[in-house]
Amino acid sequence: MQMQAHHYNIRLISAPSILGLKPTGTELLAQTLLNGGLAEKLQVQQAVIQVPVLNASYSTQRHPVTNCINTPALLDFSALLGKTIQQVISQHCFALTLGGDCSILLGIMPALKARGTYSLVFMDAHADFYEPEKSLTGETADMDLALITGRGPEMLTNIHQLRPYVKDEHVLHIGQRDWEETQHYGSQDIQQTGIRCFDLAHIRQQGMDRVVTSVLQELNNMHTDGCWIHFDTDVLSDEINPAVDYRIRGGLSFNEAGQLIQGVLSTGKAAGISVTIFNPLLDKDGTIAQQIITMLAEAFS
Repeated sequence: MQMQAHHYNIRLISAPSILGLKPTGTELLAQTLLNGGLAEKLQVQQAVIQVPVLNASYSTQRHPVTNCINTPALLDFSALLGKTIQQVISQHCFALTLGGDCSILLGIMPALKARGTYSLVFMDAHADFYEPEKSLTGETADMDLALITGRGPEMLTNIHQLRPYVKDEHVLHIGQRDWEETQHYGSQDIQQTGIRCFDLAHIRQQGMDRVVTSVLQELNNMHTDGCWIHFDTDVLSDEINPAVDYRIRGGLSFNEAGQLIQGVLSTGKAAGISVTIFNPLLDKDGTIAQQIITMLAEAFS
């Protein structure tokens, strides 16, 4: 599929929070990709924006109201990240945001909602749709998509009275392959909502070309003010990217993930992308980091 490149003025944001997961290495994602030459590959000359993280306050104790871990710290971090996102977008720049875990969406999506109506292309092996009481850990990385679509405790779902941060009908979920796990642990069923799901089985049946075409058609029909791309690197095949904390068999190739990102970028509607979950400590020789960098750079070319 041939797509016309759209030029974006990229600002790099380092936001390696692991308050929604655990401090086992994902906090090194941002610095690893930057040290690996991401800015150079993207020809970004402006300084990286460093969002202060509150990882030092990490605790596995669940909050009495939300039943999630690290709620106060997560809210404080989300406020800092949200202000950064708003500043970058107000300068007509593309916010390439390096996490951390998926809970950074609790900073990103409210910031976008405060500006207008945005859609979300959510690339993830997992549905991320648990309720806090169904999560074994209380990690908000288990439930980030549920939270940003308005499902869950008020403290997390209604920041600044902005619930939902993104409407179901404006979400496209790409690459889910944890169906059996969600059934086993009693997760809410994402496919029983207004969210448009292109799970891995559907992608394999239809082929990536057709899926990308469908995604772009859906985005064009939404008539939103823009869109955000969320790239959880566990959407990649476990065979080529085992450097994640919660592994599951199967997944997309680098080419497939890059094709989808490039397609969304080609619309000119993307406000930014979040990159999450990659754990450099599980990438022993650094080759996975380099492949991620190359894929992202090629998506913008």
